Amino acid sequence: MVLSRFWLVIFILSIVFVLGSLVTGNRYTIDHIVNGKKDDPIVVTETYADRLPSPLRDSVAAAADGRYVVKGTDGKRDMIYTSEKGIVRITSGKLATDGILPTCKSTIFDLLLPLIAYLSFFCGILQLLIDSGASERLARLLSPVFVKIFPEVPANHPAISYMTLNFAANFLGLDSAATPFGLKAMESLQEINPDKERASNAQIMFLCLHAAGLTLIPTSIIGYRAAQHAQNPADVMLPCIITSFIGTIAALLIVGVRQRINFKSGVLLASLGIIAGILTGLMFYITRLDIIEKNHFTTNISNVILLTIILAITVYAFIREKKFAEQGKNVFSSFVDGVSSGLNTGITIFPYILGMLVAISVFRNSGVFEYLSAGLAKVFLAMNVDKGIVDALPVAILRPFSSSGSRGFMIDAMQTFGVDSMAGRLSSVFQCSAETTFYVIAVYFGSVKIKNTRYTLPTMLLVDLVCVVAAILVCSLFF
Repeated sequence: MVLSRFWLVIFILSIVFVLGSLVTGNRYTIDHIVNGKKDDPIVVTETYADRLPSPLRDSVAAAADGRYVVKGTDGKRDMIYTSEKGIVRITSGKLATDGILPTCKSTIFDLLLPLIAYLSFFCGILQLLIDSGASERLARLLSPVFVKIFPEVPANHPAISYMTLNFAANFLGLDSAATPFGLKAMESLQEINPDKERASNAQIMFLCLHAAGLTLIPTSIIGYRAAQHAQNPADVMLPCIITSFIGTIAALLIVGVRQRINFKSGVLLASLGIIAGILTGLMFYITRLDIIEKNHFTTNISNVILLTIILAITVYAFIREKKFAEQGKNVFSSFVDGVSSGLNTGITIFPYILGMLVAISVFRNSGVFEYLSAGLAKVFLAMNVDKGIVDALPVAILRPFSSSGSRGFMIDAMQTFGVDSMAGRLSSVFQCSAETTFYVIAVYFGSVKIKNTRYTLPTMLLVDLVCVVAAILVCSLFF
């Protein structure tokens, strides 16, 4: 219900704002809202060349390519005058994201098809895990811990294996693998959900822990910083690890209190202690590496572990070929069955992805987001918050809505304020330590056709807020 109303509010508020801007003359055209593509120039107005002020008209006429730029001052955007056949088109700024129709197209070709490919492959690998019996053994091994956090999930249930692989993939920054594992976990949890249209406690806990995104190797963030020629691209690694760990603990506590989970369990406390110890050890090891060694380590460790997981599953499947024969299958046919399952899942979640991304497109391009972020920036500056923090806030604000949009703001912050500035580094940690909340809820709950998400959305947004505050405190301490 909450997600549905939020989706409606985004659409209604954004469209009313756009139409109101057009009627009042604050917007010249709204064509880009429907048909525009990301980074297209936004048309402010059009006029005849002879109606321009004389100095400006002469400058435009003298421009070699008929394009004259007036640099913006005091934070205002550049104004670009383009003359053609006596008509001057004035543009300022770029479109934040694709319009409605291009978003519909790109959702299929740029997002859904690659996602289906990832889903199909990893679901095929997961099917080997199931049919070989490895998932049962893994679940049996981890049950003592998981039954404390997920008391409604029976011991040795296959969902434990899938959740473990999802957390591991997130931990290693393997987004392409994390999603298939997570969707498989949701499907498995749905099998034991007594109310098929209402999110279970286990599904809520899993999704909130997934969204907290405990991360060890922020590979993509390091790559973006390296591309912007950061002095040490991996210097945000420790802040990312610490911030995501704080977010994970916050998610566990917030949801755990709501679900009345017993945190006094020795097994649970020991497990959290082991995770904290591993993180501490890795941080200690990484800090001793020089820049080249850090880049080499972060580039290879995730992919090495992913390939090792695939190798382990396929080797175990080879050893257990008789197990497949007992089910009337062989290893390859089992893999193909899993691929088919992944394909069906991809088709199922498409409407949910499309609906959410189109709503976000209208929200971004309407200008509502800019007004909100500008208003918050003024409030924080009035409270004497460091300007470097304020300059990075658009990334934190947009991150729950759009990963690509917040990534664009992150790169812009690096280019505008400097990749090694407070804004550049903090925006990187914001991007790493929070999740695309609305997209994740739409995809994961959509895959199992959950209609009532209960308190999932407010909890995930609260965890996002915890991550934002933690990122600010950690970055202030480190940088």
